[in-house]
Amino acid sequence: MPLSQDPRLRLVFGASGYIGTYLVPRLLAAGARVRVSSRRPKTLEARGWLGVEIVEADALDPASLPAALAGVSIAYYLVHSMGAGKDFGRLDLAAAANFAAAAATAGVERICYLGGLVPADAVSEHIVSRRDTGEVLRRGAVPVTELRAGIIVGPGSAAFEVMRDLVYHLPVMITPRWVTAKSPPIALDNLLEYLALAPGLPETANQVLDAAGPETLTYAQMMRTLAEAAGRRPPWIIPVPVLSPKLSAYWLRFVTAVPTNVARALIEGLKHDFTANPEQLRRLVPQRLLDFRESVEAAFAAERNAQVLARWTEGAFNMRQGRLDYAYYAKRAGGSAVTTAPAAAVWAVVTAIGGDNRYYYLNSLWTIRETMDWMVGGRGLARGRRHPTQVRVGDRIDTWEVIGVEPERRLTMTFGLRAPGAGVLEFELEPLPGGRTRLTATAYWHPAGVWGLMYWLAMEPFHQVIFAGLTREICRRAEGARDVG
Repeated sequence: MPLSQDPRLRLVFGASGYIGTYLVPRLLAAGARVRVSSRRPKTLEARGWLGVEIVEADALDPASLPAALAGVSIAYYLVHSMGAGKDFGRLDLAAAANFAAAAATAGVERICYLGGLVPADAVSEHIVSRRDTGEVLRRGAVPVTELRAGIIVGPGSAAFEVMRDLVYHLPVMITPRWVTAKSPPIALDNLLEYLALAPGLPETANQVLDAAGPETLTYAQMMRTLAEAAGRRPPWIIPVPVLSPKLSAYWLRFVTAVPTNVARALIEGLKHDFTANPEQLRRLVPQRLLDFRESVEAAFAAERNAQVLARWTEGAFNMRQGRLDYAYYAKRAGGSAVTTAPAAAVWAVVTAIGGDNRYYYLNSLWTIRETMDWMVGGRGLARGRRHPTQVRVGDRIDTWEVIGVEPERRLTMTFGLRAPGAGVLEFELEPLPGGRTRLTATAYWHPAGVWGLMYWLAMEPFHQVIFAGLTREICRRAEGARDVG
């Protein structure tokens, strides 16, 4: 049955994550009824999805689940806790148990869980946790369709982004022996088709189905093919037997922008060969499977054709200056303050930033950075703005460019100084009870390889101080302007 003719409500639980970000528009485009949830609903609002209901829910908070699951027929369970650090395995199992129980109480017809391929000798906590999460879900009363995939080839996939960062920025790699391990990668588009259609089929109830592409490749082969598709010279890969996956995980923060906890958990599981038995799923959901080269080209095309966004969202192509070699994942630093001034007063100070007003806090540091840019041929001393207080999209504020304006809510600007990567500065205003306002300033940095990461590590301590002080000073000035008025 086409999804447009399927009246069942589908919940994408964990829609702010990598797979959810792509699955939701796929379901919507096919005409499905969709509800989305996240612990941070503001993240979902930033996606700009039309025709979806957004709810706040957390699998570790059972009281939040009934509202998310009410009236749902098919629930996609797409959460994991790798980013939580060493305790993520225990958290994953607790979350799955809560979700299974709540889904049964709500009368959900099917849970669809995306897990990972599991080698027979798996010991990595990441792999074991994904396997055990599926088992916990199946202990509940709701039938489960579990799809198991290996490396997913698409923008934002942790494995794909690690390989991209390595290929673009390390012409010579000294690697552990895991580069010779094998895996059957699958294109993001192919996996989304399986996710969209498989859980609606009666034959997939209580089934564990492997999802795999048409090839089984080593990681070295994948990186060489990725380099060729990117128009780069294939890297020189030197496997070193004494360099274990666990040891190599410690230097990941210096070579990739993928969140360290996620990348470390991923790398520690790559010492295995991954195999799949995809015949049953291919029979139930037939489609043309892309090979690895086609998958990489499709990933690059998807980025180039991505929607231009007016506020920062993880991986947004225009936030990365349209550069395939700039990291999908961003580093970030920021500060916030709460004021008794109304949003209008705070907004008036925010939008007057730059030009003659400068940056309200530690202007000497801003001047030093601008001067350094000017000394290497940049436009760091090109100060000024179109209007002293008003802002509109396209305005230049000193070396910043305004790309998004939501009056009394959000101002988004891109970084214009010379540096190895792309930066965004976003101010966000949040009304609070009692007429108060919370102001948050966040700097996002999409590094260009090792030098971009080194730049961020050097600047991060200053960012933490500057943005905490900047938000406090803006709030103080807003209160002063209110008192004068």
